Amino acid sequence: MEFTEYLQLKKINGKAFLQNDPGRYNEFESLFVQMHPNSFTAQKLFLINEIRRKFPIGNVEVAIPDGKPAPRPRPKMIIPKKK
Repeated sequence: MEFTEYLQLKKINGKAFLQNDPGRYNEFESLFVQMHPNSFTAQKLFLINEIRRKFPIGNVEVAIPDGKPAPRPRPKMIIPKKK
């Protein structure tokens, strides 16, 4: 997976990110190449969320790698307490 694909998957506008914060973009790209995407996400989770808020991708469809369907949210069960 390329870094640009990863940014799309995380709903981050890669072009805006590169233009407005090239230092952090290059740092993240070099780290991403060296590790697994899940490890990168775990290590940079709070920073990724901050970047997503600064550079949102908008209303563009995100391609899921390997043709897997998007995960569906699981419904929450509410069990009433007995009195």
